Amino acid sequence: MTRRTALKGAVASLAGIPQARAADRGRQPNVLFILADDLGYADVSCYGARDYETPAIDALAATGTKLTQGYANSPVCSPSRIALATGCYPHRFKLGLEEPLSPRLKTLSLPSGQPTIATYFRNAGYRTGLIGKWHVGALPANSPLDFGYDFFLGPMHGGADYFSHRIDVKGNDPADGLYLGRQRVKRSGYLTDVFADEAIRFVREPTVRPFFLSLHFTAPHWPWEGPGDADRSREITNIIDLDGGSLKTYMAMMTALDAAIGRVLGALDDLDITRDTIVVFTSDNGGERFSDMWPLTGVKGELLEGGIRVPLVVRWPGRIPAGATSEQVMASFDFLPTLSAATRRPATEQGYLGDGIDLLPILTGERGPVDRTLFWRYKTANQIAARVGKWKYLHIEEREYLFDLENDPRERVQLRHKHSATFNSIRGMCAEWDKSMLPYSDSNYSENVKDIYPDRY
Repeated sequence: MTRRTALKGAVASLAGIPQARAADRGRQPNVLFILADDLGYADVSCYGARDYETPAIDALAATGTKLTQGYANSPVCSPSRIALATGCYPHRFKLGLEEPLSPRLKTLSLPSGQPTIATYFRNAGYRTGLIGKWHVGALPANSPLDFGYDFFLGPMHGGADYFSHRIDVKGNDPADGLYLGRQRVKRSGYLTDVFADEAIRFVREPTVRPFFLSLHFTAPHWPWEGPGDADRSREITNIIDLDGGSLKTYMAMMTALDAAIGRVLGALDDLDITRDTIVVFTSDNGGERFSDMWPLTGVKGELLEGGIRVPLVVRWPGRIPAGATSEQVMASFDFLPTLSAATRRPATEQGYLGDGIDLLPILTGERGPVDRTLFWRYKTANQIAARVGKWKYLHIEEREYLFDLENDPRERVQLRHKHSATFNSIRGMCAEWDKSMLPYSDSNYSENVKDIYPDRY
């Protein structure tokens, strides 16, 4: 036994982790699902960030597989999180029509008993936890504890100040702030670090069961606050922070996020469970004001590629190739069937009938990439889009486009007339898909994004 092995064994023993947990390579893998909030396609250096480095995320990509065509199922927060949770298009649920989901709508919920990614993992014998942003309904209508999670620490709403941990800057909302389970709690510190600290505690908890941990950071979502901005936090009067931020602040937020992720991944190393843990890193939608989407165009709230294509890294040592790049198209709702396929009770054997598909054989290299057909819609600017193989159809305002994403990821070359048959075919597919989803109505829509971003529309 080497000194390093002995030290690792001592750390695991001190943490109460049975040695079989690291040594038994035939056990079900742990799953750590890391979700950033409003992260642009080129906001991490392994995807092209130019003004700062993200060494922890880069190291994750170097030891795992980087997907160049990862997608969110929506260009805004709540619907993409609903797709992640349910494995379905968000527009199958009334809750998924709210874009974005307002804190005022406290009675909306997923249907009672709706299985989620956490439900399937718990049924497979996992300890389940959500640390960070929920934003899939609010108390009293629901809690993550009602939908498969054994543990929850985080805000119920769509954002939070990084120091007060509230979204209501006046402090009048009794349902605002951080929750531990169903109870309001107070924690001190920069919110990104609070979540990382709790995640490290969660993975160190003594247990013989594998864990499924959703680690949903709020970074780099507004308000624009780095770790040194506590004084500015006390001065903010509008949590959306329309008059705040800078590229320098954004850099501080991103480097803090990367450092926090590095600490959590370091805990896996210390416990000698890195080889037993699938790690995913991605975002809920495209970037915002200070994000870098190069070479894509579009931002959060738009169905151009910059609003929906996101960084996506998956690591599973010994199973998923290290240092590889994959062009497989993968979306938020695919994570439920894909990750659960690594357990002894996959969701597909538990009755899962969602819209996502199991892509684990492609990620492990057992099969080659498969073509996908994906759809999106977003009420603001009357947007609807579809991806069919390399082709993308886009309707925005009263304009319609056809793009060849294989050769034109910036969506600059209009091909609807040159390839009219393809254009008409995909346009018809979009119309049929739209009819199969729940219809929008004025009452469904909680906030007008044009009011939040008046300079964009």
